[in-house]
Amino acid sequence: MLEGLAWPAIFAGALPYDGFLQRYGTEEQRRRWAAVDERLRLTPEQRELLAGFTRDMHVLCLAGAWCGDCVNQGPMLRHIAAASPRIALRLLDREAEPGLRDALSINGGHRVPAVVFLSEDWQPCAIAGDRVVAFYRQMARDRLGPACPTGIVPPGEALLAEALGQWVMEFERVQLMLRLTGRLREKHDD
Repeated sequence: MLEGLAWPAIFAGALPYDGFLQRYGTEEQRRRWAAVDERLRLTPEQRELLAGFTRDMHVLCLAGAWCGDCVNQGPMLRHIAAASPRIALRLLDREAEPGLRDALSINGGHRVPAVVFLSEDWQPCAIAGDRVVAFYRQMARDRLGPACPTGIVPPGEALLAEALGQWVMEFERVQLMLRLTGRLREKHDD
């Protein structure tokens, strides 16, 4: 599914976080992303973990500035990438690359965010999206039981912290994969 895609070219056509929001977001959408961004804090342990990464990672996020899930999780990706010089994060509008959008279809839909983790030599390592389990658990509590959803409400601090932690774990999982793969261990002589 992801084999044969021109990852370096796709990544080069994607934008850094701020550039993505400037190009695709309205003023109101940028305000919503910033409101979530301001509430996020990596723990000292998470910052130390991310700063200790030794393998370069290209992280491509297929997103929509309009998307509520992207509003909540895009800033998390930014915080994680900012904590490690080994993480290069780029965002790409969902409609910019229809072939990639289709290849990253989740559960039969063009959902975002869809995050592709790539090695330093552009090998796909993992795909994550459209929500981490913390958000799905909250949705299940809100929608599958007697509770009735009340509309779009920004997530609480505990939910944001849990979701950020789950994204950090996914970045760690891919970093460990990159550290342990024989191909890269041979290349780096470690």
